[in-house]
Amino acid sequence: MVEASRRAAVRGPTFIRLLARLADADAAPDAQPLSDRLSQWIEWTQTLALSAALDGAPVVAGFGAAGTVQAEAQECARVRRMLAAAIDGDRAFAPPRAGAAIAGGHSAAAVEDAGDYPFFRQRYLVLQQTLEAGAGRLRERLRERLTVASPELARLAALDAVMERALGRRERSLLGAAPALLGRRFERLRERAQDAADGGEPDRETWLPRFRADMREALHAELDLRLQPAQGLLDALRARAND
Repeated sequence: MVEASRRAAVRGPTFIRLLARLADADAAPDAQPLSDRLSQWIEWTQTLALSAALDGAPVVAGFGAAGTVQAEAQECARVRRMLAAAIDGDRAFAPPRAGAAIAGGHSAAAVEDAGDYPFFRQRYLVLQQTLEAGAGRLRERLRERLTVASPELARLAALDAVMERALGRRERSLLGAAPALLGRRFERLRERAQDAADGGEPDRETWLPRFRADMREALHAELDLRLQPAQGLLDALRARAND
C-alpha cells in the first residue's frame, strides 16, 4: 500500500490512466515535446500531404450547404449510444442465466472460456474493431459536412483526414497493447482468489465479475478516446454555426 501510494500519478486521457491502474504499472512522465513525438510518428511522405492541407482548402462548390449542426450532434449521440450498447451487450459480460449455467453457477462467459484469458482477449479485440469502424465512419461523415460548410472548415477536414492516415498505424499499435495489460489484471485477480482459497480452486464468480467490470470500464474509456476527433470536428462545426 505504501509503495502504491508513492507511485507517481499517471497523466493523460482517462483510458491511459485506467489501464495503468489496472495493470499496476508505473508510467514515468514523458518529457519529450509533442512536436518531437509527431515527427517520429509521421512518415516524411505524409508531411507533403500535411503541407498541402495547410496551404489551402480544396475548391468545393456550394459552401454553406451542409445540414444543421443539431442533426450532426444527434448522429454523434446515436453512434455513441450504439457503440456503448455493443460493449454492454457483448457476451463477455453475460451474467449467469438460469438454465444456462453449469455447476458452480458460472456465467456464459466463464463456461465458454473455461476460466482462461484468451476468450476475453478475443472479445476485446472484436469490440475494438467495432469501435474503430463506428468512430471512423462518424469522423468521415463529419469531415464531409465540414468540407461544404466553409473554406476554413474544409481546410480543417482535409487536415484531419491526413492526420488520421498518418497516425492510424501508430494508434492501432498503442491501443493494441490494451488486451495484454488487461491480461495482467486477469491473472492478478485470479492469483489473489487462489491465495484466499488456501490452495483450493476458488469459485470463479468470486473474482470474474470484478474483471468483467474492469474490462467494460476500459472499453468505455477507449470509446471516449476514439470519439474525441469526431467531437472536435462537431465542435468546430458548432462554432461556425454560432458565428
